[in-house]
Amino acid sequence: MRLRDVLPDSERLSWILDPFESVGPLRFGMTSAEVSAALEGCVPGLESGTAFRIYPEEVGLEIHYDEADRLWAVSVDALRGPQVQVDGMPLVGRVPSELEAWLFERAENRGLGTDVVYLPGAQAGSNTLGVVLCVQRAGDRLLTRPVFLPAEAMDDVYHMLPQEAWDHV
Repeated sequence: MRLRDVLPDSERLSWILDPFESVGPLRFGMTSAEVSAALEGCVPGLESGTAFRIYPEEVGLEIHYDEADRLWAVSVDALRGPQVQVDGMPLVGRVPSELEAWLFERAENRGLGTDVVYLPGAQAGSNTLGVVLCVQRAGDRLLTRPVFLPAEAMDDVYHMLPQEAWDHV
């Protein structure tokens, strides 16, 4: 993918993050049938066991399920996925260092001393937003590909999803 292949925000779906509750129309704990209905009948493309399903490129999502087939995590493609905002800040397809600085500023302004966390691959995340800012390549640049998680996952974020969830460059 080249940088010019990245959809501008004006051509993406616009979603809001409600930390630990929902990402746009997707609520944590939904069944796969409910997810499909929320995505207006989109059927998943590639499946990897029951761990996750990749929706068509036009949708730009990887949906991760738990053992009971309940929505456990949402990964948004940096190039084509919906733009997800929280507190007025767009999180998808951004320069990682800028969003990392925003996470620190947000934590400082709210007195959240230990809010910012790092995964082994140096991906920054927020304990209070339930997000890890993974990266994805766009030509010679890296852009944010956020992974949104429920509250129960925040105790041990890195081990809650398969390795491929974190390493999608």
